[in-house]
Amino acid sequence: MRSCCVFILVPLLLVSCAEGVHTSSWRAKGVDLNKYKTYAWLAPGDSVLNSRRDDKLYAGTIQHAADEEMKKKGMIIDVQQPDVILMFDTHLEDMMKYSQSPTVSVGVGFGGPGYYVGGMAPVAGGEITASPYKQGTLVIEMYDIRSQQPVWRGIASSGLDYQSDVQTIIQTAVRNMFMYLPIKHKK
Repeated sequence: MRSCCVFILVPLLLVSCAEGVHTSSWRAKGVDLNKYKTYAWLAPGDSVLNSRRDDKLYAGTIQHAADEEMKKKGMIIDVQQPDVILMFDTHLEDMMKYSQSPTVSVGVGFGGPGYYVGGMAPVAGGEITASPYKQGTLVIEMYDIRSQQPVWRGIASSGLDYQSDVQTIIQTAVRNMFMYLPIKHKK
C-alpha cells in the first residue's frame, strides 16, 4: 500500500514542480468572442503601450506561439481588415523567496506507569535563507477593431532563474493562456 502511494505522489510532485507557470484571463462582459474570425498584430510603434515590442528578446517566440494557438481556434491572420488586434507586453521583476531550514531538537523524557514527563530544546537549524529570482509576466490583449475596446486579456507569470528554459516557459504560458480564450471555429 505504501509503495502504491509513493508511485502516485512522485509523478504528482514532479508535475507540480515543472508546472511553474500561472495563468489567468479576463473577458469583457456581454461580448461574444466567437463573432471574431480574423486578427492581426499591432505593429511596433503604433501605440505607446506596444512601442517597445522591437526591443523584446523573445518577441518572435511569443508571436509565433500565439499564432499557433489562434490557428488551433480557427482564427485567421488578416492584416488588411482584421476583426481584432492582438498586442503583448512583458515584464521582468526582481523577487525574493524566503525559506527556513528544518529545526533539529534534542529531548529527554522519563516515564512510569500512568505518567510521562519530557522536554525538548532546539539545537540546530531554523535559519532563514533568502534566494533572489526573477518573476516574468506576459500579457496578451485582444482589442475589437471597431469599438477599440479590449475584449480579452490573458496573463501568465513564472519564476525564472539562470537555468530556466525561457522559450519552453513562453510556449507553455501561451498555450495555457489561450485555453481560457473561448473561441472555436471550424477549420
